[in-house]
Amino acid sequence: MLSPRYLAFNASVITLLASLALKAPWEITAVAAALTIVGISDLLQTRRALRRNYPILAHFRFFFESIRPEIRQYLLEDDTVAEPFSRNQRSIVYQRAKQDSDKRPFGTQLDVYAPGYEWINHSIAPAPEQDPDFRIEIGNHPDCPRAQPYSASVFNISAMSFGALSANAILALNGGAKQGGFMHDTGEGSISPYHRQHGGDLVWEIGSGYFGCRNDDGTFSEERFVANASAPQVKMIELKMSQGAKPGHGGVLPGAKVTIEIAQTRGVPVGRDCISPSRHSAFSTPIEMLEFIDRLRTLSGGKPTGFKLAIGHPWEFFGIVKAMLATGIVPDFIVVDGGEGGTGAAPLEFTDHVGTPLQEGLLLVHNTLVGANLRDKIKIGASGKIITAFDIARTLALGADWCNSARGFMFALGCIQSQSCHTDRCPTGVATQDPGRQRALVVPDKIQRVASFHQNTMEALAQLIAAAGMTHPSQLRPRHLVRRLSENQVKLASALLPYLEKGELLDPSQLSRLPPVFGQYWPMAQAESFDPYCG
Repeated sequence: MLSPRYLAFNASVITLLASLALKAPWEITAVAAALTIVGISDLLQTRRALRRNYPILAHFRFFFESIRPEIRQYLLEDDTVAEPFSRNQRSIVYQRAKQDSDKRPFGTQLDVYAPGYEWINHSIAPAPEQDPDFRIEIGNHPDCPRAQPYSASVFNISAMSFGALSANAILALNGGAKQGGFMHDTGEGSISPYHRQHGGDLVWEIGSGYFGCRNDDGTFSEERFVANASAPQVKMIELKMSQGAKPGHGGVLPGAKVTIEIAQTRGVPVGRDCISPSRHSAFSTPIEMLEFIDRLRTLSGGKPTGFKLAIGHPWEFFGIVKAMLATGIVPDFIVVDGGEGGTGAAPLEFTDHVGTPLQEGLLLVHNTLVGANLRDKIKIGASGKIITAFDIARTLALGADWCNSARGFMFALGCIQSQSCHTDRCPTGVATQDPGRQRALVVPDKIQRVASFHQNTMEALAQLIAAAGMTHPSQLRPRHLVRRLSENQVKLASALLPYLEKGELLDPSQLSRLPPVFGQYWPMAQAESFDPYCG
């Protein structure tokens, strides 16, 4: 064992023998003995080749590898590189949440001549700055009025379930939503006592597990739905078809994590695996899906009801729109979740390579509704890495009516992007069920931070649109957004991205001149099936 790779092991053995022979202090002997035992264990074990070849030394590698994310974040990370969020993006949330200065000195750190750089053109005659409490009406269209329309902020908390987030995190988010006057999406884990305590406006998300409105066999329960949906705090009902983090993928909450509280909230047995199927059992076709949405709307007393999805096969969404035309059933809203979204854990392949990014998904939904003459009846929400006022403005300019943010509000709670959400060892108490860890999240303080982040972001949005000559974010259009294509070429989003005219999809003679996604897949879509028609 004269190779340098055994240096640490040999040194430990020699030190141990020498300390025994020379009757060295017991501390030295104890340390040498412990290292020798570790080295012998490394040599004898058969699971890791590195330990067999580098006894003792291998453990240093494992240690530095375990803290690699922290080393990168604290010492090596570039301020502007998003992995998944840049230091600058996180800092702006922290500053606005804490009411610290969010100003930046000495100019932008971004390369304004790099392809992909975007900006909004300002006006030489800026508009007067407006009250930043920008709102939109959902469920108030004259052709399809609802009994209980909802006035929503243009910036809200995206879907995050109790179970994925801690009780204290849910309390703080909902308290912030109550204080700031914006809505809080429950996520598919249903409405917990922590969602109810502060009384903030809720969007009740219903997934394929029908948590909070399920029978013992996992099917939809009308009686339990009515019991939850009739609560005054529930302002809208959202049917979840898929999510950006892992579209088309179900999920399992292991039985060990199904506590009494989670079991009572979701309506599942304590200590047994809680399964979210990959598809719904209440319907199987686009028409049946819309009939189910209409049923939920009726049972809720006429509250605005819609659905959320990450865009996958275009013909499936086209089929839903054709079902709207065939039945006359129109959802009040659609939330488009970008493939870049995700607050919890998902398989790497799904995180990186499944699901349409927000820009393309939003454009497809907006254009399809415009082309089918339905856009003015349906509001569109959008979610996917939305942090700043510019992110909101950009997304609204591309076609959305409002934006949701999940990770932005997690940062407002104190999340440090440790990316340990799935381990139950969240260092800030945001994404854990460990009582000791979530104790670190002090609810009254975080309520104020959630509300302050929203308020200061809305004030920044008010300043941004006023500089562009507008008085409300709903006036933003693709022509206001500019994107650099190369060092010497820029284009307005209105010239760069495809936009349909009203009713174009309803005229078969126009299909050949539309973007290929419509010309090819619109004729294949069926209201009676999610499968494409290939006849």
